[in-house]
Amino acid sequence: MFSVEKVGNDRLDIAMSGKLDSQTMGLALDELLDKSAEIEHGKMLFDVVDYHLPSLGAIGVELSRIPAMMGFIRKFDRASVLSDQNWVKKISELEGTLMPGLTIKAFSRDQREDAVTWLEYASE
Repeated sequence: MFSVEKVGNDRLDIAMSGKLDSQTMGLALDELLDKSAEIEHGKMLFDVVDYHLPSLGAIGVELSRIPAMMGFIRKFDRASVLSDQNWVKKISELEGTLMPGLTIKAFSRDQREDAVTWLEYASE
């Protein structure tokens, strides 16, 4: 499952669970690009529930769209990741150190309010 909701002018809330296959990955990336079209200096809130690594086909779809996804990432300054899986939280924060201009902070799923507060009010 993958869903994207635009919240205000500068935030996307993204929910993910299960394993993405190539078809779902293509639809997910299309939805991300569509809903972020007008965003600048944006924020993302990821709610990751029982996540599994995507299929090889899904990874292929993602790799085929690297240029578009790099443009997508540059639209955002901060991302909060909600997960109860420690490996997801650690990988998310590591990913934030590898992407210039994007800060990622991980929270447990029961800390949603803290994650939103950090997104909205963290100093640059």
